[in-house]
Amino acid sequence: MKFMKLGNRPDTFYTAEAVRSVSSEVTSDLVIQVRTSRYLLHKFPLLSKCGRLQKFCIDQDTTQDPIELPDFPGGAEAFELCAKFCYGIIITLSALNIVAVRCGAEYLEMTESIEKGNLIYKLDVFLNSCVLRGWKDSIIVLSRTKGFPHWCESLKITSRCIDSIASRVLMNPLKINWSFSHSKGREDIHEREINGTESRRHRPNSKGWWAEDLSELSIDLYWRIMVAIKSGNKVPQELIGEALQVYAYRWLPGFSKEKPISEKSPETLNGGDITSKHRLLLETIVSLLPIERGSISCSFLLKLIKAANILSVSQSTKMELARRVGLQLEEASVSDLLIPSLSHSNEMLYDVEMVQRIVENFMLQAQSPPVSPPRTRREFYEKRRSRSAEDLDFQESRRASSASHGSKLRVAKLIDLYLQEIARDINLPLEKVIELAEAVPDFARPEHDDLYKAVDIYLKAHPNLSKSERKRLCRLLDCKKLSMEACMHAAQNELLPLRLVVQVLFFEQVRAATSGNGPAAELPHNLKALLSAHEEDGVCRAREDSWSVGGLKPSKQKLTTLRMRLAEADNDQEDEVAMHDGGGCVSGGRNSSMLKAICSMPNRPKRMLKSSAAFTALAGPAPPTCAKVGDDSQQLVQLKNISMHRSSDSPHESKDMKFDQQAQWHQAVEEVEEEEESPPNEDQSTP
Repeated sequence: MKFMKLGNRPDTFYTAEAVRSVSSEVTSDLVIQVRTSRYLLHKFPLLSKCGRLQKFCIDQDTTQDPIELPDFPGGAEAFELCAKFCYGIIITLSALNIVAVRCGAEYLEMTESIEKGNLIYKLDVFLNSCVLRGWKDSIIVLSRTKGFPHWCESLKITSRCIDSIASRVLMNPLKINWSFSHSKGREDIHEREINGTESRRHRPNSKGWWAEDLSELSIDLYWRIMVAIKSGNKVPQELIGEALQVYAYRWLPGFSKEKPISEKSPETLNGGDITSKHRLLLETIVSLLPIERGSISCSFLLKLIKAANILSVSQSTKMELARRVGLQLEEASVSDLLIPSLSHSNEMLYDVEMVQRIVENFMLQAQSPPVSPPRTRREFYEKRRSRSAEDLDFQESRRASSASHGSKLRVAKLIDLYLQEIARDINLPLEKVIELAEAVPDFARPEHDDLYKAVDIYLKAHPNLSKSERKRLCRLLDCKKLSMEACMHAAQNELLPLRLVVQVLFFEQVRAATSGNGPAAELPHNLKALLSAHEEDGVCRAREDSWSVGGLKPSKQKLTTLRMRLAEADNDQEDEVAMHDGGGCVSGGRNSSMLKAICSMPNRPKRMLKSSAAFTALAGPAPPTCAKVGDDSQQLVQLKNISMHRSSDSPHESKDMKFDQQAQWHQAVEEVEEEEESPPNEDQSTP
């Protein structure tokens, strides 16, 4: 820290009966009252250097009435330094007191017009030539201006400090005149006093060395410095983002690990002025965020959103933060998106609406494919030996487009994992889950295992959902995008609608059939075990949160029995094909047996006959015997048997015809579900 000493006389000020006086042979003839302090001084040394005191002495009789200075900047301490300068007493000036003394000298009008070499001139020379040339001295002076905002603004002390600090941020750190910092410990102070300069180990090495020092300033001064730094266009946007992050961690509540933001609530921050101060601080930080994408981490932006919810900042600030997060949502994690909900209108644990708004902003990014660069007529006729700069830009835009597609895949994965976390909330409405899941395009989900797990968790956490609500939720799933393990889990999940279970089995059989080398591929052993378990023991209940299928494997005896049944069915089919080629009329009888099996379901009206033809046409030759179906699990077994026999049709039938009849399968399943949901008609008798 730089020091300046003025005067050559020893200090002769003393205190007697709460009055400050000067030891002198001459009697005091001037009484000055500075706030609560009284001074007995002499006119000659003071009036020769202070123009304001000259005016007071002319206007009033100072021998009887004291001169009152209630609004003196800096108080009695600054006035006494100015008075000692008038007496020629030694005073020491530094960055710690120069602001108060400079404002006091301006108040007393100690200018060059009163006397050459007056105090104002000496202070300005010291301030410009020494103090403002040091980095940390400039920060100290700027922080001291908070006590005299109007005086410092009129004297341009604040603006000079800001310009000095901003210019040194843009400068090479090795060229900066490092000065002593008041924030260091006593050991560092002693070391600098011995060595005379700051040791090299105290010099910052990173490019963002200035962020920690500036974080000690108030928000209004910090804002002005950051605006000056950004206007220079020399500091990278990433460094500005890091500096804002350091300042937020220094002042915003809830950013430190000791006090997580989730533990705070509006009741704990109802300090009035404290809450408004933090709110202003947060809004100022948001206004200073760099425009360049990626200059601020997505995790930090989401922490700002959490703080914005707690501090109840303006809606425009929240929208701006949501827009900024949407630009780089693929960088976020699930824990970052778990924003606590502090709204009194709902009882949800997390702010799902904010996450949905963020996803919408992510999807609103520029998604149009890049267009080829325009060519002039001269370029059309000239032979181009190399790629032009426009072609290179086009290639870069294409790469950016492909990266955008990859970011959508990552966001879809992120949203599915986020749905798994919030699905356990019993107060989470079904509409919020559906809207958030549908906010991601279908092509961004190459597989639906994570989405299925979120649906399964939501169904378990909300057991009171109606059948129609479960169907709405399960429409989000695409059975063709489920893995084998997810299909096994879904086939045994009693919480899923019957339609979804049938679709899972159907697409799994189609997948197995199309992957075979022969005319009809054999079903995987795990699906055979599942069908055998349904036939013998009914529908098995899925375990709570386990996705393992290790416990689903049947014993060797059951598997042998199942293989014998499949072999018998294949032999019966070969006999029927032969009889059909011979001109027999067996198919009509088998269709009638299938009709009787379907119509034997209890509590089914006559219009169930409409779907029997579709099932008969789709299933083809049915098994020799058909057991009566009495409950939902046996009905599911009946549908599985139809799909199995359909997959093992005549070898003359092509695989394309099987896929063409997929629409008939869906129509048949829908008719079965409609009959299942409709109440039985007592007037009609079952055939």
